[in-house]
Amino acid sequence: MSSHKENEAWKEATVVEDRNFRPSKSNGGRRKAPFYKILQGMPIAVDRVQVRHAHSDHYTALSSTWNSGPIYCSEGTSNLIIHMLKVDPSWVHPLPMDVPTDVPNTSVRVTLIEANHCPGSCLFFFEGRQTVDAGDSTFKSPFVGSTKIFRYLHCGDFRASPAHVLHPAVKGKRIDHVYLDTTYLDPRYTFPPQPLVISACADLAKRIQDGDVFSDQAGTMNTWITAKPSADSKGKGKAMTTNTLMVVGTYSIGKERIVKAIAQALQSKIYCDSRKTAILRCQADPELHALLTRNPLEAQVHIVPLGHVNLDKLKEYSEKYKGHFRKVVGFRPTGWTFTQPAGTDQVASIETIISRAQRNAFTYSDLHQGRGSSSTLQVYPVPYSEHSSFFELTCFAMSFEWGKMIATVNVGSETSRGKMAKWVEKWEKERRKKGREYVVPSRKDDYW
Repeated sequence: MSSHKENEAWKEATVVEDRNFRPSKSNGGRRKAPFYKILQGMPIAVDRVQVRHAHSDHYTALSSTWNSGPIYCSEGTSNLIIHMLKVDPSWVHPLPMDVPTDVPNTSVRVTLIEANHCPGSCLFFFEGRQTVDAGDSTFKSPFVGSTKIFRYLHCGDFRASPAHVLHPAVKGKRIDHVYLDTTYLDPRYTFPPQPLVISACADLAKRIQDGDVFSDQAGTMNTWITAKPSADSKGKGKAMTTNTLMVVGTYSIGKERIVKAIAQALQSKIYCDSRKTAILRCQADPELHALLTRNPLEAQVHIVPLGHVNLDKLKEYSEKYKGHFRKVVGFRPTGWTFTQPAGTDQVASIETIISRAQRNAFTYSDLHQGRGSSSTLQVYPVPYSEHSSFFELTCFAMSFEWGKMIATVNVGSETSRGKMAKWVEKWEKERRKKGREYVVPSRKDDYW
């Protein structure tokens, strides 16, 4: 597609993605699918007929009345949408992870790859011929009917890691189109690697419990945190008598890795309400299931909605347990809390972006209490996201051969698309310089 046609296709997509859309006879009674949600030349939609994972922005059309076609997804997502949305199981077709599978009634094979996002999420790697101009776009492909094999990688929401580019389905192959999660495609969002942040939260929680860390009040180290757990805190069904309750904010689905790490560090059970418990039990994670308890006093780690991790809400929450916990510590994990150090160059070269990020470590001492925290009520903003940071997107794009990157997030304005396109051009130029075999060296197997 030429630059002019691509611009026109984006204008067309902007119209059909209008949030004020209401179905009527004049518009065909349904929202049309923009070109970037229909695989070019293939009768396959992503986030329209397929579901990568069970976050609400990816299943707005699904309900108990769904009858518009088969839904292909991972087993974890299958369990969740049947449980949460009451979709008739006859429409839902779970596919195996990491195994090339023929998509029925097409010439396409698909491989599901762990997305490193929320439970059940996956990347879709497609290989096949272009056979039909599906969808609603007026811009058609010249390759429909040819024998050429196309490869598409639909990332959806994902946290890019070395495992993605080294996956057997992807490694060494040229990908024609990459449908990219561009939530954080902006150099302002180069937050720390996910494994380091998870470890830092667990370490901080343990140090708070053991009285081995200072309380950082508005940036000033001035209060020693002490904890005096009772000798009898292990009995089944007995209340925890340690003086600190750790409260972690999560989405309905997602961010549970921090919860699990903190619970394991404290050797604690996990408590959450019955709705969240049912969702967690849809996940294939027996280790997590074994940590769950229905008794809030048996757990030193509680899960609440992310929006409830603020001083006002936590004060209300702490009132329920004031006879059992003297102190409440809240963890609020979100990528939007991250800010770059003052003076950071936002237009650095690709090489500088990678080397600068890889020099940085992240430990418990990089977590600081939010404003207004006290010795008994504390909130820690945590720079944690299950979307790829700008640095990770850069490493990902630099580590395999691709033809076109198609943004799927923040695409509503020409200005936003233009800013992202400039970085894609930089990746493409640097990739040519490095050569086809280049892969960004990683610090560990699970992060660059």
